[in-house]
Amino acid sequence: MNYESICLQVTEIAKQTGQFIRSEARNFTAEKIEYKGLNDMVSYVDKTAEERIIAALRHIIPEAGFIGEENTNNKMAETYNWIIDPLDGTTNFIHGIPTYAVSIALKMNNELVIGVVYEVERDECFYAWQGSKAYLNGKEIHVSDNPTLEKSLIATGFPYYDFKRQQNYMALFNEVMQKCHGLRRIGAAAVDLAYTACGRFDAYFEYNLKPWDIAAGILIVKQAGGQVFDFDGGDNALTTCDIIATNGKVSVELMQIIKKHFN
Repeated sequence: MNYESICLQVTEIAKQTGQFIRSEARNFTAEKIEYKGLNDMVSYVDKTAEERIIAALRHIIPEAGFIGEENTNNKMAETYNWIIDPLDGTTNFIHGIPTYAVSIALKMNNELVIGVVYEVERDECFYAWQGSKAYLNGKEIHVSDNPTLEKSLIATGFPYYDFKRQQNYMALFNEVMQKCHGLRRIGAAAVDLAYTACGRFDAYFEYNLKPWDIAAGILIVKQAGGQVFDFDGGDNALTTCDIIATNGKVSVELMQIIKKHFN
């Protein structure tokens, strides 16, 4: 399997999907919103984008399965499975905040082999494949060199429906905020990971995510020279969906704080 060739094809699919999302954003109104659960919104844009992505990906690896956020055609395959978030940052999109992305990953058995994140409104495509460097619009990217948390800008996300650990998280925020340049909450995990990969953020952490939020970004961060962990310090972020992604230099400091508040 030529992962480089497949990855470049996927970048084009992501960009074409992004063009559709961008065009729909201009006329989107609140009555087009549907609710899947508490604060969990979706629209025809998410669903149509996922259908388009799946239709295009079928031509690349016909035998591959699909794991998509909108469940338009989910069916697992034995070896290869695409993990798709057609519109990561739906809440931003719905409210007219221009930070959202298309996220597409390919997993072979239990290993991520392709990751593409296309930030729609900035026209920035981040991508990597197994054994490659990481790229942004054709140029190689790398995680930051910041050596300490004190000099770092950190990204995170807020819980929006599962509040059982909220008090722990607020205590964690309080400590991290006092030990870094600042905390940012963009509202799209795929973008947080892409920005970590290219050095805009020095680290990112969040809990209670879904595989399609983070699959592509995990691979891109790793191929950009970064590290990715779950909250226990293991390599199971895609399974647990509790994630810490760093430049590799602030991992120990940040992990110690997170473990202090999340055992």
